[in-house]
Amino acid sequence: MAETTAETVIEGDESYEEITTFESDAVEGEYTSESLASRFGDPQPAAGTGRRKQSIARVRIVPGSGKWKINGRTLEGYFPNKVHQQEVNEPFKVLELDNRYDVIARISGGGISGQAGALRLGVARALNEADVDNNRGPLKKAGFLTRDDRAVERKKAGLKKARKAPQFSKR
Repeated sequence: MAETTAETVIEGDESYEEITTFESDAVEGEYTSESLASRFGDPQPAAGTGRRKQSIARVRIVPGSGKWKINGRTLEGYFPNKVHQQEVNEPFKVLELDNRYDVIARISGGGISGQAGALRLGVARALNEADVDNNRGPLKKAGFLTRDDRAVERKKAGLKKARKAPQFSKR
């Protein structure tokens, strides 16, 4: 507990009141509001890039109320399928950070499923960058920080598709 004492009095000044003691309410070992905010993850802006198949998602998260802007459209407008909406929201659900960040994303290439996977990876990487100490463990355990590197296998010469061979006839 901090304590100060003022003993000097200015002569001839009647409006001056003598300050005898000052006591701080802060106790040693307690945290101030600034240290609590930084310790418990006060939302910080961050960015991340996600890739899946042929899709690339560049994601920025900023403290806000949970609004999504994907290529200038809302989440529901860009991903009408509820499965894809849930997929891109999973990193927020795992960290229990629903409606604490606004998401701004630019997605290009690929199809809807690949774009949803790329956006999820981008959001997870941005959340990891925002607070590495608190967010990395749960995101890594859920598998959201690992890039899914599976891609379409190329077609080979002499085959109909990547692996499908023409029908063999002995006679």
